[in-house]
Amino acid sequence: MKTLTITRPDDWHLHVRNGAILKTVMPHTARQFARAVIMPNLKPPVTTVAQALAYRDEILQAIPAGMDFTPLMTLYLTGSTTAVEVKKAAESRHVHAFKLYPAGATTNSDSGVADIHAVYPLLAVMESHDMPLLVHGEVADDACDIFDRERVFIESQLSAIHENFPGLRIVVEHLTTAEAVQFVQSASAKVAATITPQHLLFNRNALLAGGLRPHHYCLPILKREHHRLALVAAATGGNPKFFLGTDSAPHQTSLKENACGCAGCYSAHAALELYAEAFERAGALDRLEGFASFHGADFYRLPRSTGTVTLVKSAWQVPLVYGDDGVAITPLKAGEALAWKML
Repeated sequence: MKTLTITRPDDWHLHVRNGAILKTVMPHTARQFARAVIMPNLKPPVTTVAQALAYRDEILQAIPAGMDFTPLMTLYLTGSTTAVEVKKAAESRHVHAFKLYPAGATTNSDSGVADIHAVYPLLAVMESHDMPLLVHGEVADDACDIFDRERVFIESQLSAIHENFPGLRIVVEHLTTAEAVQFVQSASAKVAATITPQHLLFNRNALLAGGLRPHHYCLPILKREHHRLALVAAATGGNPKFFLGTDSAPHQTSLKENACGCAGCYSAHAALELYAEAFERAGALDRLEGFASFHGADFYRLPRSTGTVTLVKSAWQVPLVYGDDGVAITPLKAGEALAWKML
């Protein structure tokens, strides 16, 4: 296949930051995707509808003229979130979910939830208002091996959340393990998941073999090959519970290539090309449209996007860096060739 045309897709898990970084990265997403679910872990985090609407305005101002893109806002769930704010979010046409970060689990998660049981009353309110819960599924426990944190979170916390709140729609974000795939597959139709391009393309060797590669460092961390294969099978299998979420996370190169390098892969520059590579390897390019364009919209109960995008089999080299005016972001596969290119 030399050309692939699909319904314009959506990104159901995206970080765009704010300020100069936002202005640098927003055009990459807007040229490919019709919509994106915007993560709320800024500093300070986006915890109220008013803050989300202000952030939405900033994002809209960063979209280049002529590009049609809709940000779908989320709120950061904290121990201070109120039932009143949940109701406001449910009534807002621009806020679509709450994001649960276990405190200390990932970038800018210090304000997250330390005791999941303490927010059970809020989960009940969310369930009653049909407000989805988006979950960073890792325990933040130094005694737990970093490669096991997703599995332990599912066993110790997420399974109980689903059992106690069966009507609550849950998205398990950025799956990385075979156990997480099995959980989503065996759970009710209320549970779905996003999968990133890096977790489809790479296993943990890409992070560690031949020296530490900081631009492959993300959380949840890359896992063993059998986990990657389970993710590929889930993404390419046609199951509507699994859909595209890049978790594209822009960080300044200086903060990645650092003694305490921050977590996150920047993939928005070539998201569809990276997914096409993974699906082509699996012999499943015909399944990319469902994964990228249909499943997420259906789960969020939003209309499917209109229009199309076209990818061609044409090699191109990823730049070493994106940005100007003091912004320098090293993208995933910097300096390497990609086989697919979006027109």
